[in-house]
Amino acid sequence: MPKNVRAKRKRIAGRYFDYNLLAVVIILICFGLVMLYSASFYKAASTFGDDMYFLIRQTAFSAFAVVIALVVAFFFDYHWILRWLSWPLYVLSLGFMFAARFTSLGTTAYGASRWIEIGPISFQPAEIAKIALILVLTREVYRLGREAATIKGFAVLAVISLIPPAEAYLLTNNLSTAVIMLAIAAVVIFVANPRTLPFLIAFGIVVVIAIVLLNVLLSQAATSDSFRIDRILVWMDPEKYSDIGGFQVLQGLYAIGSGGLFGRGLGNSTQKLGIIPEAQNDMIFSIICEELGLFGAIIVLLLFGYLLYRLYRIALRAPDLSGTLVSTGVFIHIALQVILNICVVLNVIPTTGVSLPLISNGGTAALFTMIEIGIVMGVSNKIVPSSSS
Repeated sequence: MPKNVRAKRKRIAGRYFDYNLLAVVIILICFGLVMLYSASFYKAASTFGDDMYFLIRQTAFSAFAVVIALVVAFFFDYHWILRWLSWPLYVLSLGFMFAARFTSLGTTAYGASRWIEIGPISFQPAEIAKIALILVLTREVYRLGREAATIKGFAVLAVISLIPPAEAYLLTNNLSTAVIMLAIAAVVIFVANPRTLPFLIAFGIVVVIAIVLLNVLLSQAATSDSFRIDRILVWMDPEKYSDIGGFQVLQGLYAIGSGGLFGRGLGNSTQKLGIIPEAQNDMIFSIICEELGLFGAIIVLLLFGYLLYRLYRIALRAPDLSGTLVSTGVFIHIALQVILNICVVLNVIPTTGVSLPLISNGGTAALFTMIEIGIVMGVSNKIVPSSSS
């Protein structure tokens, strides 16, 4: 056998794959399915006549998502994805957000057109935009090379970073998703840029602008009918404004408080019985706290912490800058969604409508999250064993 063939086989056989990441993801999905059934069986039975309605749908989507993630990890080189799929996905996501607002494909709920329906399939174009933004920024940083650290390169990356969040906010009225995309872009560009001072200055400016805008909104609270102002008022005093959204926040806090240290027991939540609206979606963490108590909440946080730790290790040991940036983008996306969801449930921040990854109900959201994780697992597949320890 020729030496080059033997060397190639040896390199392939010695490749590293992060099975720990795959394991913690599967554990989170299985835990999420158990809690989803517990949180949703009352609504499913009363609305659809089948207490397993949400569980069956989510199980099917989750199983399909895991398979797709493994296919992406083992059969699609992330360099190929960056080269051939990043820009098409980026343009497609922008087109879908436009279609959600201005065509019959879009569906309106709670005053916002955020969903696309194509036959039996429905999804949020913004979820595709998050993946596309990570991929396009990574590809352009690689293409620009050293120019990425220049004013011209920074301007190119800034324009790419601003278009999807702008569409998410202006066309789908989704401020929380726009903020998440801006944060993803900022961190990816920060990691690719050796200069820290400009980012510290920009962060300070953003904080000042946010404080000024908050004060302006609060000063207009008495005369404005904006739902965002209502959310800020609910956040500041949920009891006083229970008629405009504070009820859900209060019931979530009651659920958390009644759980105590070890909870009421799996399936024994009372707040999910039509009291907390959509308990299987954004507020599922409150049901976890009520049924499993502080102990269950800590377990969930530890699982997510370990998931993020694995993503961090892959980003740190990726074989090239492209792998590092992709892994960093996915890390920030999942971390932000977990933090924002839990902070909303605890009333630390105003309500945002961000779901808890891999646990909240939402089949397409689980699919897109697993595609991201599949890409990162593909990055881990390129790490040599000596750098994976």
